Amino acid sequence: MNEPVISGVSDTARWVALYRAWESMRPDALFRDPYAERFAGARGAAMAEFMPRAARNGWPIIARTRLLDDQVLSAIRRGCDCVVNLAAGFDTRPYRLELPASLRWIEADLPAVIEEKERLLADSKPRCRLARVGVDLVDAVARGAMLRTAVEGSSRALVLTEGLLVYLEDREVRALAADLRAIGAVQEWLIDLASPGLLAMMQGSMGRQLVNAPMKFAPPAGVGYFEALGWRVEQVEPMLRAAARWRRVPFLLRMFARLPQPDPRRPGRAPWSAVVRLARETPPIAGR
Repeated sequence: MNEPVISGVSDTARWVALYRAWESMRPDALFRDPYAERFAGARGAAMAEFMPRAARNGWPIIARTRLLDDQVLSAIRRGCDCVVNLAAGFDTRPYRLELPASLRWIEADLPAVIEEKERLLADSKPRCRLARVGVDLVDAVARGAMLRTAVEGSSRALVLTEGLLVYLEDREVRALAADLRAIGAVQEWLIDLASPGLLAMMQGSMGRQLVNAPMKFAPPAGVGYFEALGWRVEQVEPMLRAAARWRRVPFLLRMFARLPQPDPRRPGRAPWSAVVRLARETPPIAGR
């Protein structure tokens, strides 16, 4: 191909939707997303062609989706009354998860993404109180205003940043972490995190396809990066182990998953990734 198939970070939402569609067609599906296929389209299929061979069936995305599904439902059982999904893309959890009707769910993404999503889901009804906001999340002023408005009236909000942090600069992640800690209602933060080794592997295997959506963030300190910013690590779930448990990876990778996993605070060159649940540290760190 003469041009990269990925035209920008927002385009990766189609890629992710394709894997959700594939999983949904399995008789033993880990989740069912009846809307995913309409979002994926031909571009989503084209993007999948450039995944590393060992992950071409989408197991990292499938495992991440199910792990985050479970974490969201667990947070609601703990009293979460508001979910804020930043860079929500074509996520459909408000439509496909068993959610309480009273739950507030706010999706934030670029206006063009929001407009397309509303058009494609116009005939569908969410299971909770859903609102969408068009905003550039890299704009610190706009992001801060959106977050404060989103959680207004909430006592225990959960923020979800699925597939977002890896595309941000270090300074942007730090700013986001500070914004979330400054809002008392935000009690938990769900992230997915990659090791420097996995980032290098993705950059090498996908090459020029990522030129318009470069992957940047994979802190050498792993989860320790967030601890230094005033967040407490509550749970770390390696994606490979989850995918192996659910038999979504080839046999050799299932064997590899049985080995000791990298230290989440020093993941290093290992191709490691995980879903991480963070909680706000109490009391706040002085000076932050």
